[in-house]
Amino acid sequence: APSPPSSSPSRQILQDGAESRHRLLIEAFVPAGRVDNVTAVMGLHPQYLRSFWKTQYLLLRMDGPLPYHKRHYIAIMAAARHQCSYLVGLHMGEFLQVGGNPAWLQGLHCAPQKLRNLNEINKLLAHRPWLVTKEHIEALLRTGEDSWSLAELVQALVLLTHYHSLASFIFGCGINPEEDADGGHSCRPPSPHSDSSPASDDSMGGSGGKDAVREVEVLMERLRVLQDSQLGGEGVTQQEMATRFELEKTESLLVAPSDIGDRSLQSNVLCFVEDPEFGYKDFTRRGEQAPPTFRAQ
Repeated sequence: APSPPSSSPSRQILQDGAESRHRLLIEAFVPAGRVDNVTAVMGLHPQYLRSFWKTQYLLLRMDGPLPYHKRHYIAIMAAARHQCSYLVGLHMGEFLQVGGNPAWLQGLHCAPQKLRNLNEINKLLAHRPWLVTKEHIEALLRTGEDSWSLAELVQALVLLTHYHSLASFIFGCGINPEEDADGGHSCRPPSPHSDSSPASDDSMGGSGGKDAVREVEVLMERLRVLQDSQLGGEGVTQQEMATRFELEKTESLLVAPSDIGDRSLQSNVLCFVEDPEFGYKDFTRRGEQAPPTFRAQ
């Protein structure tokens, strides 16, 4: 299709958007010497990225009741609850840069009790926030050596919910660590079907590509079997065959070997998580009474 004339409103909007994004990426590059992948994705929506930056700056850099290193540690706790290794690694670095104690990064058990007391409400806010009650708040505010002030707790809870949401954004957009970071594209584990293949082969032209082609061939063979069963008079409808094919496709997804993934999570993420089996459950189910919710003005 012919492109719109340079004076058209649509062309002007596109040009303005591209220039705005370019300026934002330069702003991100100058202080850090790099543009992280979250910024690169959010930069497609410059106004949203500016609001996000402002929020992050207020939460992590501006004056507040919590010292900077504790803010980053709370971000680590929140991200670890969703097993978001991208954010955990990012804020481990930030934690050390602002003077955090490296021993705390060995796991939640090495952190002060005051921070560990956030574990229960972190767990609930991440997976089943409707179960939070006023008793959870009162327990944290109770007078004692490891108690929280109201101002501290407000900032901590905002940090927790902010990073729960950001973890969801990162997973939803498929954002991976930068190439020079742990777990980045240049640091991927070898393919499960290859034995110590060289790093240069870990591409679509090497063992990874061969594995992908093999998986596609297997998937297509399963599709042919499904089609043959329909033609053979088994009475399978088109909708049923499509459902079966989707199931086959899901089961055929390329995944890293479970032992490699588990070891990586165990060492980098799960050390900041207590009760890792606790996860999401539906708020209400048909025939069941909804749990009471904590409402605050």
